[in-house]
Parts: sequence; C-alpha cells; structure tokens
Amino acid sequence: QADVRGVSGVWKDLTDNVNFMARNLTTQVRGIVKVVTAVANGELKQKLVVDARGEVAALAETINNMTDTLSTFAEQVSTVAREVGVEGKLGGQARVPGVAGTWKDLTDNVNFMASNLTTQVRGIVKVVTAVANGDLKPKLIGVEAKGEIAALADTINSMTDTLGTFADQVTTVAREVGIEGKLGGQAKVPGAAGTWRDLTDNVNQLAGNLTAQVRAISDVATAVTKGDLTRSIRVEAAGEVAALSENINQMIVNLRETTQKNTEQDWLKTNLAKFSSMMQGQKNLESVSRMIMSELTPLISAHHGAFFLMDTEADPPILKLTNTYAYRERKGVPNRFQLGQGLVGQCALEKKCILVANAPSDYIQISSGLGEAPPLSIIVLPILFEGEVKAVIELASFNSFSMIHQIFLDQLSESIGVVVNMIMANMRTEQLLQQSQSLTQELQNQSKELTQQQGALKSTNMELERQAVELEEKAKLLEEQNAKVEIKNREVELARKSLEEKAEQLALVSKYKSEFLANMSHELRTPLNSLLVLAKVLSENSDYNLTEKQLEYARTIYGSGTDLMKLINEVLDLSKVEAGKMDIEPQDIPIADLIDFVQRSFRPLAEQKGLLLTTEVGTDVPETIRTDQQRVEQVLKNLLANAFKFTDTGSVKMRVEMVEAGKDFQSESLSAAGNVIAISVIDSGIGIPKNKQKLIFEAFQQADGSTSRKYGGTGLGLSISREIASLLGGEIQVESSPGEGSSFTLYLPARYSPIATRAGLPANDAHAAEESQEPKAGTPGSAEIELASDKETADTFAGIKVLIVDDDVRNIFAITSLLEARGMKVLAAENGRIGIGLIERHPDIDIVLMDIMMPELDGYETMKLIRNDPKKRWLPVIAVTAKALKEDRERCMNAGASDYIRKPIDEAQLVKLIGIWTKGAQPSVV
Repeated sequence: QADVRGVSGVWKDLTDNVNFMARNLTTQVRGIVKVVTAVANGELKQKLVVDARGEVAALAETINNMTDTLSTFAEQVSTVAREVGVEGKLGGQARVPGVAGTWKDLTDNVNFMASNLTTQVRGIVKVVTAVANGDLKPKLIGVEAKGEIAALADTINSMTDTLGTFADQVTTVAREVGIEGKLGGQAKVPGAAGTWRDLTDNVNQLAGNLTAQVRAISDVATAVTKGDLTRSIRVEAAGEVAALSENINQMIVNLRETTQKNTEQDWLKTNLAKFSSMMQGQKNLESVSRMIMSELTPLISAHHGAFFLMDTEADPPILKLTNTYAYRERKGVPNRFQLGQGLVGQCALEKKCILVANAPSDYIQISSGLGEAPPLSIIVLPILFEGEVKAVIELASFNSFSMIHQIFLDQLSESIGVVVNMIMANMRTEQLLQQSQSLTQELQNQSKELTQQQGALKSTNMELERQAVELEEKAKLLEEQNAKVEIKNREVELARKSLEEKAEQLALVSKYKSEFLANMSHELRTPLNSLLVLAKVLSENSDYNLTEKQLEYARTIYGSGTDLMKLINEVLDLSKVEAGKMDIEPQDIPIADLIDFVQRSFRPLAEQKGLLLTTEVGTDVPETIRTDQQRVEQVLKNLLANAFKFTDTGSVKMRVEMVEAGKDFQSESLSAAGNVIAISVIDSGIGIPKNKQKLIFEAFQQADGSTSRKYGGTGLGLSISREIASLLGGEIQVESSPGEGSSFTLYLPARYSPIATRAGLPANDAHAAEESQEPKAGTPGSAEIELASDKETADTFAGIKVLIVDDDVRNIFAITSLLEARGMKVLAAENGRIGIGLIERHPDIDIVLMDIMMPELDGYETMKLIRNDPKKRWLPVIAVTAKALKEDRERCMNAGASDYIRKPIDEAQLVKLIGIWTKGAQPSVV
C-alpha cells in the first residue's frame, strides 16, 4: 500500500485510488496463484472466484476453463498413466512383462513420452510457480523439445519478459506519480499486445490526465499564494476532479470578494480610528473644523470642501462657513445658509446626506496654480448629535465617491457630531461654571453678612437681659422713673421689632440660600445624571468592545461623578442642618446592631489597608439606647472613614461605654441627661495639632489645608457630624496628638428627648434639602421592590415600550441606552405636548418617564392631561426630576404621578420601578 502521510485533497484521492487498485490486484493475483498452485499440485477442483470485471474477469473465466480442461486431460492422462504406470506419477515407467512387438514399442514410446514429458513439465512448473509467486526472473531453458512444447517454452519465456517489463514500468510510474510526486511519467512496454497493451495504455492515460489536472491546479494555487486572484482552473476533467476544479475556482472568486471587502473594511476602521484619535482632546471648534477639512478632503480623493457650523442662538438658526479646503470666494455664492436654503440648508433641514453626480460645468470650479475644472461629484453631509444638526460638510471631487467613501463619511459624521457637541457642551459648562463661581462668591458674601447680623442680634439679646435685671432692681422706683420706663419700653419694642425684622431677614436669606442650593442641585444633577448612567453603561461593557484601559476610564468617570454627587449631598445635608430641617426619628436601637454595622461596613476596608479593626462594649452599657439610628450611623460612618483615611499602620477601634457622673459637657441636654453613653473612635493615625482641633469641625476645613496636602476630602463630614450630634442632644469631643493618633468621642443621652429648633426658625419653613425617597402610600413599597428584583432578567423587560419625556437630549440618550440594553423599546419627546401626541399615536406604550421642568408644557400639566383622559388613566407615569423638594414631590403625586424618582437616576431603582408598574397589578390612579 502507498503510505503518503499529511496529504489532502486531490493527493489523498490519488493515493486512495492507487491503494484501492493495489488491493484489488493483490486479491486477483493471489486468487490466480492459488488456482495455478492447486493445478501445479495436481488438484483440479479449485475455481478462481474474484470480484472483477473486464479483462480480469475474462482471465478468471479462462483460468477456470483451463482448470476444467486440465481436469478432463488429467482424467485421460490418469487413465493412460494408470494403464501405463499404475501409480500415474511423472517419472513413472510402464513395465509390462512379457510384452513384445507393437505393445512393447507402444510401452516404450509411452515411457519415453512420460520421461520427456516429466522433464518438460517440471521445467514449466518451475517457471510458472516462480511467476505465480511474483518472481519474473526465471527462464525455461535446458528443455529438449520440439513442436508445440518448444513453442510453449518460447511463449512462457516471452510472457515472463513482457510481465517483467510491464511490472517494472507500472511500478516506476506508480512510484513517481503516487509517492515521489513526479508528474509526466509514462510506462514503456515494448512488444506488449492485447490486454497487456491495453493495461499499459490505460496506466499512461491515467498518469497523463492526472499530470495535466494536477499541474493546472498547481499553477492556479501557486498564483493564489502569490496574491494573484485573477486566475482560474481550465482543464478537461470529469467527476470529482471536475467538482474539485469548480470548487477551487469558486473559492478564488469568494476569496477575491472577501479580500476586497476586508481591504475596504481595514481602510474604513483604520481611518475612523485615526480621526477619533486626532479629535480627542480638541477644545476649540475652529481647530477641529480646520483639522477635519485638511485631513478628510484628500483622504476620500476630494479636491474641494467647506465646513458649516450651526449657530442655534441666531434667530432663525443659520449655518456659518467656518473652514474650507481649496476654497475660493465667488461672487454671488453665500457663506451663510438658513434651514432649507441651498443644498447645505436642505441637508440640515432633512438631516440626510445629499449626493450630486455629474455636476454642471458651471456649478463649482476647483482651481490650482495651473488651471481649473469642474468637479464630477458633490456630497453634502449633515453632522448630527442625537438627532440635532451641529454642522454640515460639503465636499467636491473630480471622481465619483465610492460606496466605501460614503459609508466612511456616514460613520465619521457620528464621531464628529459627538466631538462638536462635546466642545459646545464644554464651552457651555465653562460659562455655567463662571456663573456658578460668581453666585458662590455672592452667597459667601451674604453668609458673612448673615453671620454679622447674628452677632448683632446676640448682643441685642444680652443687652435686653441686662436691662430687664435693672428694671427689676428699680421696681421700687417705678413711679419715679415711669417716664424713663415708658421710654425704655418703647426702646424694647423697637428692639423687638428690629429683632423680628432681622429674624425675618434671616429666614428670607435662608430661603434664598435653600432655593439657590435647590436650583444648583438641579443644574448639577441634570448633566450628572447622563454622565453617571452612560459611565455605568460603558463600564459594564455589554458588547465586549472596550479595552481594559477604556474600562478603567469609564470606571474613573463613574467614580468621579459619584464623588461629586456625594459632595452635593453633603452640602445639602449641611444646609438642612443649618436651617433646622433635619428630622429626628428616635427608636430603640440595640447596641449589637451598631457593632454589626461597623464590622460590616469597614471590615473590608481594614483588610485592604492591613489595619486591625476592633470593637469594645462596656459591661455596664445597656442593650439598647433610644435615638435616631440613621443619624448615629451617619456620624459613626464619618468618624470611622476619617480614621481609616488618616491611618496607614496600626489599628482603628470603636469603644462603647457609659460616662461617669460629673463629667462636664457643653451641651445642656447632656448635662441634664440621667445616663450618657460614649461612642469613641480611636486610631493610631497621624494625629491633629492642638491649634487645629477646633478648625476641623468648620465646613470645608481640614487640619492640612495646603494645596499640597496628602489626604483629600471636602471637609464637610465633621461639620455635619457635629450638627447631627447637637440635634441628637449630644456633642463630639476630640483628643489627639501629632504622630500618636486621635480619639473622637460621640456623647449621647441614653434616652433621646426632643429639643427646640435652632435660631427660632419656623418648623414649616420651606427648605430645599432633598427628602428621602421612601415609597408614598399607594405606591409599591420596598418589599415589593425587593420581590421584583429577585425576578429580574433580560426577558422580563423585553418588548416593554417606554416613553421618555425630557427636554434634555443628554438625559434622553443616557436613559435610552440604559433601557435598550435590557431589551426595552424607547420613544422620546422633548416636551409634554409632543409626548401627548406620541401617546395618542402609540397606544401600546407601557410606561412614561416624565421630566418636570420643560418648556411649553411642563411635567405637571402633562400628567394632568393624561389623567383627565379616561383612556389614559391606567397609564403608569413616573416623575423624574433633579429638583426634589418635599413640596415638589407632593405636587407630582397630586398631578397624577404613579411614582417618583430623582436625578441622578439610580439604575437599579429605575429598573425595579419599571418592573413593578409594568409587570405587577394595575395600580390605582392617584
């Protein structure tokens, strides 16, 4: 068998065919050898049974006929031999005693014949046996014979020579073609005729056809490996070879098309990435447009271009020519276009690309130092961001714009739109930042004036007390000093009125401050909402198309946004405390719960920093204390966070113990309390100098206030903690030495008792501090939300249609990205009137996310219109706003909101609410 390892395709087929031919030939020859050997051994009962056709089948039939003939001859010879030689063996002699005459001559002749026949047959048997065994070298020589026997000897010798030559030639061709891979070989068998000639011709024809076919396939395959995909196989073939040729030709066609597509896609992706890289970090629209025109125009084989920037502040909006490529001003050709004016304006109006082929000769002239000529093709491309036109690019070329160029321009326009919008947004942000800084400075000035007024009020109160004492001492002289008393009473009345006026001014200033903080919260939360949502979506990397560095960017953006949100909340908390509007909800708290809260919240941080976190509880500490658990945990969280931040080695300990009687306190509530509990946070950190231990409790202050300080932070935590401790009837004291660590102790009455609101502010004063988002009566509660979260999956939200009504496209884009990632379908409207129209046209809308502050028709009026329509009373509407005042919440619910969520939107909470209102029972309309 031919053993050619590692081959495939046509070579494997050729190897298998040769092996199949060898196996069949082996089976057939062995069958012949078996029969011939049997005949040679004197057994004439064997038959040649082989699975063959054609000449081999004829040969088998001939051998079988020969066997039959020999059997008949053997019977006759056996009779003669039996009659002549009794035993019938070659070499035997007839012995006939007493014979004479003719019978003796006959006997002698038979014996002589038998002797000659024995010699001749033994020579023939020797040669035939060698041939049957595959040995073609022996020759029939040394046999004295004449006539047919001599002719038979010559025939056998000739047959042996012919078979030897045939076997040698066929073996050579098979070895060269099948093993050595040498094509073109031919078998040469001189004197072959009949079947041997036919076999030789067939082998030569097979080798010749195989050579032509394989060489044709080889030539084409070689061309393909060298990158020539224009060749194809053209050779006469049939069956599997023809199918192979067709498959290879089709493969070359497919490879040529795929190569072309891959080349175009590589060009597309490379240049998109190149432009994205070039546009990163650009902060100026002028430089961006100039860079785009200088790089983009030659890249797509254009020779003329113009960049028009949309000016939305103009009335009506216009497109201004900002930058050009090979541009020459022409008389009568404007450089500003309104919407719908010219191809530039029409492109901006329709927000679609416009392609002009075979432009008129007098339309545009592209000129150089040597001459000028009209372009063949013109393309006008809109630059969009979230459906809003930001710019328009016009390009002209002497050639037709290819399809890949058009696809490239279409995809590039999205990137340009993002960059242009980002630059515009940054410019707007800088303007807002300048305004914010100005307002902040004004607020600080007002705060200073307020502090001065409070000092004056305090002095006035002390003066009034002193005067009251004097009045009591001089009561006996009342009659004599009646006139003076009347004067003093009038002075007191004037002072009281002045005090009331100043208190009203203080309340008004506090209201203005609150409204300012609420407005600033809204202005900051609105862009922060889209920033946090999109950063969260990017960090999830659901499409797996971001690098690890890009994911780190997204996580950094999200973390920075979260820090900014924390700062906003801290400022609002401080404002809430200062205005006396932080609610206290006392309840019995197990001390064990506080210990568990500390271990659960800070154990991972301790392990991360390699610090030892321990907790101690005195034996005399009661099992429960009565105070506000949320506020106590907020203070402990601030104290522990500071301890871990300023401690690099050593330990942090929280100790709870009862305070011994007689300890001095600044707080009257602690002095009057029967039992006082002390919760201390002790660290081995950097410590605080004595002269800075009061400063750290002031807002925005830290022990290290330099610009090169090692530890970050806003400086609000301790200030808020001090105020919360005061509201709880307690206080915070600190003991610390630089390099030895610090101990912050929160002293609280074991049983909380309400205290009066500070500064005499009315308890129902409107305040901008944001309320907690506890579920309103009639809306899904926290238990329902948790239940819904357990059943959350991608299939849960597939097909839900959500309408977002919001005038801020950034929020629309961010929330749409978040919801579509969960399989929801999203529609968007920029104001309430458009939203009502979409609800009319899309009755299959499942839920509405309604922004409150919008132009034309705000969220309140829109929700009222929805609830007034009987067909829409069932439709769930979730109010979404950044200005989350207590009264705003009530207004939303009274206007018809099903639920309420504030910005920045918490992804998990929003998804839970949508799941509850779309998958739960039909809610009752508020």
